[in-house]
Amino acid sequence: MSGRAVTPEPGDGASKPCPSLPAGRGLDPLTARRRFITVSFLFWLPIGISIATGVLLFTDRGMGLAAIAGFFAVHSLTAAAMELPTGGLSDVIGRRTVLATAGLLNCTAFTLFGLAGAAWALTLGMALMGCARALSSGPAEAWYVDTVHAHAGPDADLRTGLARGGSAMSAALALGTLLGGGLPWLLGLGPGVGEWLADATGGLVIPLSVPALLGALVEIVFVLYVLSALPEPPRPPATLRGVVGGVPAAIAAGLRLGARDALIRRVLLTACAAGAALAAVELLTPGRAAALMGTAESGAVLFASLACAGFLCSALGSQLAPFAARLTRSSERAVPAGSGVVALGLTLLGITAGSLSPYATAAAVTGYGLVYLGLGVAAPNTKDLLHRRVDASGRATALSVQSLALQLVAAAAALTVGSLPPGPLPWLLAAGAVLAVALLWVRRATAGPQVPLPSARPVPARSTPER
Repeated sequence: MSGRAVTPEPGDGASKPCPSLPAGRGLDPLTARRRFITVSFLFWLPIGISIATGVLLFTDRGMGLAAIAGFFAVHSLTAAAMELPTGGLSDVIGRRTVLATAGLLNCTAFTLFGLAGAAWALTLGMALMGCARALSSGPAEAWYVDTVHAHAGPDADLRTGLARGGSAMSAALALGTLLGGGLPWLLGLGPGVGEWLADATGGLVIPLSVPALLGALVEIVFVLYVLSALPEPPRPPATLRGVVGGVPAAIAAGLRLGARDALIRRVLLTACAAGAALAAVELLTPGRAAALMGTAESGAVLFASLACAGFLCSALGSQLAPFAARLTRSSERAVPAGSGVVALGLTLLGITAGSLSPYATAAAVTGYGLVYLGLGVAAPNTKDLLHRRVDASGRATALSVQSLALQLVAAAAALTVGSLPPGPLPWLLAAGAVLAVALLWVRRATAGPQVPLPSARPVPARSTPER
């Protein structure tokens, strides 16, 4: 995923401040940006720490490949099922409360991974992580946008803060991947450290479980920071009737969002294309790495290095997102530019799929980096457009709709890609999907007002027709 204010271009959408967040009050934009960046980093760091050792830890706990696949399915299905309800919950009871709850759920999940070996406990941990993922998909970003709008008005620059938040997320994943992968190796250098840990804890803690426990500690820091550093304006008291009545209304409005507004429809389709691209890369790259290195173990090391490099490319892309918007003269032009880079990267991965030559390998690595670079450029600009189209009453719900679109398409694309024969076809199909969505941005939506989504009470939304 420059500090100068950017004047909205035609098609970015007009907006008006939310009555509950009067302009000129609250944190200044620079302070809000720093806190948003810190929250983004702290939330994703423990997840990055768990990436390198997750499957190995489950295997060491006695779980087979089918069981591990089931654990990840539980995570994905829980996240998808809870995405819209938890987005609506954030709009009803507040960003900070929901975000802190996500941190507590992740802390519990990492503790279960680090200490438990039973299948039911690991399943519960993955379900808690899925719920936390759904809870976290909108509140921090919605808090940042609300705060900036409250202080500087609806035309304030959002791209820079959103881009740096995306960079912080990618940097946290990259650093966490290296830290989580290296920590068990460092513990293994000491003679008898692994045996000492197992003996001292009755077999509960082993070197592979240390990253998960470290992740739990980071989550505690995250929760404390959220509670102390993210002030919110007073909200109406959240009663059971208000929550029960407001959340379904916000969900219904979120589901209707793309049907009513052409620009938001393009934003959601771009999220779908990103899901297809990520599914192809994450599913097919480990096998190519193993084929290149000759063994699964050395291939895993190569893939971990590639994943770290990909996160860094995504961070670079996020940093370049405001520049891309200025260079192309609007967010709406920067989005297809970033998507074009993604399509180029997938095409390079596709045309080199049948070769292990040095030139083909170099082209494939370049394509891998371009995919993440393009995604990093496109994401902050699509979010900038979304926030200019949706007001504070339904901002977190809109982000949840966007996240849900990405996750559902990623799951479907993974099944499709997995059923196709190996070779260029899966890569080129993903590239075609990304390119097709990029071309939709050629027909630009007219400028229009923010679309209000209901929180405690339904609010009629206005739409902008396509030209």
